[in-house]
Amino acid sequence: MNTRFFARTAALTAFALAPSLASAHTGLGHVDGFAHGFTHPLGGLDHVLAMVMVGLFASQLGGRARWLVPASFVSVMVLGGMLGLAGIAIPFVELGIGLSIVVLGGVVAFNLQAGVAAAMALVGFFAVFHGYAHGAEMPESASGLAYGLGFVLATAALHAAGLGCGLLLDGKESAKGALFVRSLGAVAAIAGVGVVSGLV
Repeated sequence: MNTRFFARTAALTAFALAPSLASAHTGLGHVDGFAHGFTHPLGGLDHVLAMVMVGLFASQLGGRARWLVPASFVSVMVLGGMLGLAGIAIPFVELGIGLSIVVLGGVVAFNLQAGVAAAMALVGFFAVFHGYAHGAEMPESASGLAYGLGFVLATAALHAAGLGCGLLLDGKESAKGALFVRSLGAVAAIAGVGVVSGLV
């Protein structure tokens, strides 16, 4: 595992902790069925940015990471959703969601390289918060299961979009393409600071 990767990630996290608590999920509202589950993450800037960054991060790492990193996020997100559905308390959920955008965006912006296991652990850590937030909103019914399935598929689609974008832009070792991918990460990280600070 790359110690520089962890050091830089820790520095990004510490920087992001300075602002006040994020409020990425305000109000629970009524959620029901597959369609709501699929469209819900697509309508939230916090989730869209974090999921696309997971895909871009996986594309930068290459090799097995291209499928293992997104698969790790989705798997752990499901576990987080089960915790939320069960009503088991997890602290700092909104902060964790906001920080996921800052840290994952920063990782992409700096093109930080990591071993596959370290990358899976990083995205898995943030997946708990995303899954928990949406699991807590999920109705305890058959329609709730359909909602969960829709949410998982939408998340995977956003990962695929980020991965595809990264491969398309950086697939030929293009310096301009790589710079553009890193710029997307920087924009996401800045937006994440806005989410954490409550400005976005």
